[in-house]
Amino acid sequence: MVSVAVFGAYGHTGRFIVRELASRGCRLILSGRDAVKLAALAVEAPGAVVRPASVDEPSSLDRMLAGATVVVNAAGPFLDTAIPVIEAALRGKAHYVDVTAEQRAAMAAFERFDSAAHAAGVLVLPAMAFYGGLGDLLITAAIDDWSDADAVDLAIALDAWHPTIGTRRTGERNTGPRFAIAGGTLVEIASQPEPRTWTFPPPFGSQEVTRLHFAETILVARHLRVCDFHAFLNLAPLRDLHDPATPPPRSIDESGRSAQQFVVEAVVRRGAQTRRATASGRDIYAVTAPLIGEAVTRMCRQARVGAGGVVAPGSLFPARDFLTALVPHLSLSFD
Repeated sequence: MVSVAVFGAYGHTGRFIVRELASRGCRLILSGRDAVKLAALAVEAPGAVVRPASVDEPSSLDRMLAGATVVVNAAGPFLDTAIPVIEAALRGKAHYVDVTAEQRAAMAAFERFDSAAHAAGVLVLPAMAFYGGLGDLLITAAIDDWSDADAVDLAIALDAWHPTIGTRRTGERNTGPRFAIAGGTLVEIASQPEPRTWTFPPPFGSQEVTRLHFAETILVARHLRVCDFHAFLNLAPLRDLHDPATPPPRSIDESGRSAQQFVVEAVVRRGAQTRRATASGRDIYAVTAPLIGEAVTRMCRQARVGAGGVVAPGSLFPARDFLTALVPHLSLSFD
């Protein structure tokens, strides 16, 4: 049985992840700073072990990871948590995966830990979430057997965005520059262009979108030969996000999912040819859980062959096969 430590287990996304991993038969170690919240969560996860830990106490992270095969970091802001938890994972020889959308957190993982992770035989997989891993996998699936692409566009539409407390805290910390890909390299975005129109599949249709790059840009830059990459998000959810009066997500079914709908389109171009991969579903926080569950399952298989290093999901997993395994959590289309 695979033993998985979930750091930030009682958070909104953490609870979805705990439920998903339990359904896959994982032995769970529930962790985070608040022992009371962990104990309450353990009632819902029979057999789980509770081990409180804090990024301010490295020894507590070491105790959290005792006997763990993988650690899932679901505790943002990841600018604060990713580095100490990765360091603990390397000390404990546990594979690491997180759900950051923050470009700087993903960049730090690649820049600081790739050599050490290779040496330790530990896989480090940052940004395995709706913002990050999903886009990287869609783009990789669309590129398929092409060796490179001239241009890639990733467009996301949400019908609404009710942010969690963690999302709001991350927004407060994530104030640094954002990066795009131009001329085949990561470049800092100097200015924000005017919104443009993107025609999404139903039920969204024509939407005003603005350029907004999350962690998928960092992932794509690490393993795909792409000349130019632009990412877009429709404007309606950004108005929700920027309104302090917007409430957090509200569950509408027994799974805990909200009514939020999303669609993500990856469009890749090479010469006169165009390919497209599309995913749609409900609740950007909830859909992160099956992404994590499938990644953890497959990472443990990789461990048997001694793989290590900081990796993007599209370079570690066969993208189309991975995405297909997420049905019915996602509806997929490949052109």
